[in-house]
Amino acid sequence: MADTEKEGKWYVVHTYSGYENKVKANICKTIENRHLEDQILEVRVPVQDVVEVKNGSRKTVQKKLFPGYVMINMIMNDETWYVVRNTRGVTGFVGPGSKPVPLSDDEMKTLGIRMENLVVSFKEGDTVSVISGVWKDTIGVVRRMDMNKQTATITVDMFGRETPVEINFSEMTKLK
Repeated sequence: MADTEKEGKWYVVHTYSGYENKVKANICKTIENRHLEDQILEVRVPVQDVVEVKNGSRKTVQKKLFPGYVMINMIMNDETWYVVRNTRGVTGFVGPGSKPVPLSDDEMKTLGIRMENLVVSFKEGDTVSVISGVWKDTIGVVRRMDMNKQTATITVDMFGRETPVEINFSEMTKLK
């Protein structure tokens, strides 16, 4: 590894279901023990705040965005691959065969990783309900998300046809 390469890439690791936080903790402990802070830069279990209504009361809970997956910003080499791959609870890197493939810039934007302050409770393919604005009480399916503009293009049924409509993130919520 060249000393000039300090910028890691984001990789996705598959874990046993329910082990995401334990895998994150184990990797962080290994980073500390082996002094790999300059090679494994960040470990994340992406979550979103979701408002649940139970027995008439509203409660905000955190749900995993990608159950069974952990995201790692790291400089890939034999040592870091070995450390992550042999962490208890990890079943492997996401990629063809055993070759880890980093997320592309477009995938990073779609996931909103660079935008720390923006957390949405829905993703492409989810059914959402519009809660305010001119489309209030409309139900549609998220087809595209623009993290920069903070809007989503949803398809709604209008006159028997699917019609794309652009809605601000703040004006919609995911249907259960």
